[in-house]
Amino acid sequence: MELKRILHVDDDEDIRTIVQMALEVVGNFEITQSASGSEALEVAIGLNPQLLLLDVMMPGMSGPELWAQLTDQANMAETPVIFMTAKVEDEFSQQLVREGALAVISKPFDPMTLADQIAEIWKQWQTKD
Repeated sequence: MELKRILHVDDDEDIRTIVQMALEVVGNFEITQSASGSEALEVAIGLNPQLLLLDVMMPGMSGPELWAQLTDQANMAETPVIFMTAKVEDEFSQQLVREGALAVISKPFDPMTLADQIAEIWKQWQTKD
């Protein structure tokens, strides 16, 4: 299945702008963005994204907390997640992957290769079965 619809959640407006350009223009993905976990919860259900791209550290609700709430929704229980974070300790990233995340992308990231990176992670996940 080809990846098209991504829900990106990050509280940093500059990061949202860069990710939107990197994924829509370079990667030709359909991106819906939210600035907070609570905002994302409102839009996610009707959106039915194929992939969640979540910032880890956000005020109010962290990316992992948002992921837990989204996967409680019936139509989102199996939606894969990739986290983005400036907090790049190996143990922390490995823990997120052990809990089911497809990958953890560190910030700062390269906007020119982000779409390819996400597409490759998606492809590997699709062929793992």
